[in-house]
Amino acid sequence: MDFNVKKLVRDAGTALSRVVQLTEEKLGTSEKTELDAHFENLAERSDTTKLWTEKILRDTEAVLTPNPGNRVEDFLFDKIEKKRPNRLSNLEYLGLDMMEAGNDFGPGTSYGNALIKVGQCQQRLGQSERDFITAANHCYITPLRKFLDGEMKTIIKERSLLESKRLDLDACKNRLRKARSMQGQQNKEGVSPEVLLEQAEKDLRVAQSEFDRQAEITKLLLEGISSSHAGHLRCLQEFAETQVRYHAQCHQIMQDLQRELGSLSLTTPGAAPYQPLVPQSTDSGTTVQNGLQRARVLCDYDAKDATELSLMVDEVILVQEISEDEQDYLMGERGNQKGKVPKAFLEMLAF
Repeated sequence: MDFNVKKLVRDAGTALSRVVQLTEEKLGTSEKTELDAHFENLAERSDTTKLWTEKILRDTEAVLTPNPGNRVEDFLFDKIEKKRPNRLSNLEYLGLDMMEAGNDFGPGTSYGNALIKVGQCQQRLGQSERDFITAANHCYITPLRKFLDGEMKTIIKERSLLESKRLDLDACKNRLRKARSMQGQQNKEGVSPEVLLEQAEKDLRVAQSEFDRQAEITKLLLEGISSSHAGHLRCLQEFAETQVRYHAQCHQIMQDLQRELGSLSLTTPGAAPYQPLVPQSTDSGTTVQNGLQRARVLCDYDAKDATELSLMVDEVILVQEISEDEQDYLMGERGNQKGKVPKAFLEMLAF
């Protein structure tokens, strides 16, 4: 392999002089060209945007893919442009095991049938979760990562180049000051001070021009952060809407399961009555929507005919008034079961 020794020496000398220059600036023994306040504000906003975008991106990825090992694996597959593995979610594994257990116990048994239904529900929840993760990656994760890998990297590169131009400019200013201080003195290299001064002034003009041009380019890129924020806002809105749809789907799936389990308790001999959860009201009192109230059964009650509802001690049911003329009975509900129940066997509950 061929090495350009002169270039290596020159680069090493430049790097060393930069270190010395930065050290002198830190110590206050050398002047530093300062950028205007507007530019500094833009640069600070860019740094803040980069910091929080990276953090939010990491947090969102951790929410969508909790397993760090899976995140690393997905990252590697993306880098080599290979399709990600189609791994099952924890909900889907739970659903599969529940359905397998239900089939093992027997679909004809109450417990086996319920396991299969709940397992199928977990499968649907897992699929909804998978769809949500895919949509969230598309509408939120991908744009943020594209911003960091594209626009933000360009800004960092141009700011680094601007800093290099700034150091060149300050070095030229130092050489010019040195050349002016040497006016009237004999140069050891035999070059007249006037020639050195003229060369230093020329180098300064070139360095100032390059610095100003780079500063303008960098400033335009930094001002583009406002447009990036607007784009991120749209992505955030899409992410929130995707999350709303996901939770609505999950809610609907669980409501369907609740109805199925309520129906199962009616058709399965010997099965304990299923008590669906009733959303609590924030208002004081016992009244809920549609005039229903919660009530706890004080003791067992056997229905006298098909119009009544049998009760088990300590179970909680929903009740409502039948009519003004009916003072001793209420209409009770347990899942899909309905029937008259005696008031004397009930204790009204507050929400």
